[in-house]
Amino acid sequence: MTYIYIALIDTPGFFAGLIRSFLKQRYVHVALAADERLSECYSVGRRDPSVPILAGFEREDKYEILHTFPGAYYRVCRLACTREQKRRIMDKLRADHERRYRIHYAVLALPFLVLGIPLYVRDQYTCSSYLARVLGEEGICIADKHFSLVTPKDFYQYEEMEPVFEGELSKLVEGDEAAWRTDPMPHWLEGVSVYE
Repeated sequence: MTYIYIALIDTPGFFAGLIRSFLKQRYVHVALAADERLSECYSVGRRDPSVPILAGFEREDKYEILHTFPGAYYRVCRLACTREQKRRIMDKLRADHERRYRIHYAVLALPFLVLGIPLYVRDQYTCSSYLARVLGEEGICIADKHFSLVTPKDFYQYEEMEPVFEGELSKLVEGDEAAWRTDPMPHWLEGVSVYE
């Protein structure tokens, strides 16, 4: 067994505020990562953190997000899976990243989501519907409903997820920097001055 990591995210903004009031929870965005540090993390969301209108499939950059939203708040959970499931999930995410400009945010599906009516238009997803579909194809069912109706709240309530971090994104980034400072020097750097 191994793990994939789900990041539940709270960022400020008008659109996020609308979603927050609908879901009645703090977390309005979800992303999937290969590791708990979110070094390789994907989602359907803003292509540029500072421009909410341009949205589609992207690889998330936590440093860019932190720069745009210094108060961003994260809950990172791990979800057990087999090594083969993880390999196929990450292969799918990487393949979709290669064709990312064909995958769009499902703005027109939002009223149907509110009404509880499943609607899927090819290559159009919300952040949670995309992840629900990818995980569902690997036998990981987040909620007992059509993937187009899955919301970040379903991920938050999914009992199989184990929290590994909750707090401001700045703390997660500081943890990266602390780990870098305390990791033993790689053998190929021994005797090399990084200041030369």
